[in-house]
Amino acid sequence: MTSSTLLALRMTPAWTMALALSACASASAAAPRLSAAASTTAPYPTMAPIEQYRAVAAPGEVALARSAAPPSVADHADVLVLADRGYTLAEKGSNGFVCIVERSWANDFDSDQFWNPKVRAPICFNQPAARSVLPAYLARTEWVLAGATRADVMERARAAIASKQFGPPDAGSMCFMMSRQGYLNDQAGPWHPHVMIYAPRTPPSAWGANLPGSPLFADDGALEPLTVFMSPVPRWSDGTPDTPKP
Repeated sequence: MTSSTLLALRMTPAWTMALALSACASASAAAPRLSAAASTTAPYPTMAPIEQYRAVAAPGEVALARSAAPPSVADHADVLVLADRGYTLAEKGSNGFVCIVERSWANDFDSDQFWNPKVRAPICFNQPAARSVLPAYLARTEWVLAGATRADVMERARAAIASKQFGPPDAGSMCFMMSRQGYLNDQAGPWHPHVMIYAPRTPPSAWGANLPGSPLFADDGALEPLTVFMSPVPRWSDGTPDTPKP
């Protein structure tokens, strides 16, 4: 939710972003792609000790996950937290939304942030996205925690897509990423509050995305058969206004 890091998309002359992690389906629109094999000169060429990725106590992780969406949504959502072998249900909700804190392996496979242990990306999926988009990221997590390399994860994801285990997002799939407490990557920090809509592969121009003056941005998943449409919003989930970055 793949999400994924969405790297270095250029927005307006005042806003340049490195938008991270659209659960399992992230992609890079403007940044040059690296080799799928990690470069030894990359800042995070290999996985760090797993404790560095887990370094959020469960109660803190619940609160951080809920910060992805407005309280009217997040307070009634399921919350999953990272455990020894994958994500586990920490709090049961009632509205069909699922909030989690994604780690760096939600990034594109060629991202230099793929193993960044500082990444904490609060994200809250609605029911269609939780059903059709989130499972690919949860599978990645289980593979990583079982010791899979980046190349292993990429091949397993490719096989799962080929076998139709993971497919296009269900109609109406979307998520909130409105936490000012998140750390999406080393360039963006929390970036800006935004919502994302998942669609089967769609030309961005069909939605008016990525056009001069348009507030809507889009990119395709790295492997997953989807396009992620992103729209910044003016306030963080806690109600405080966003401040455009130079």
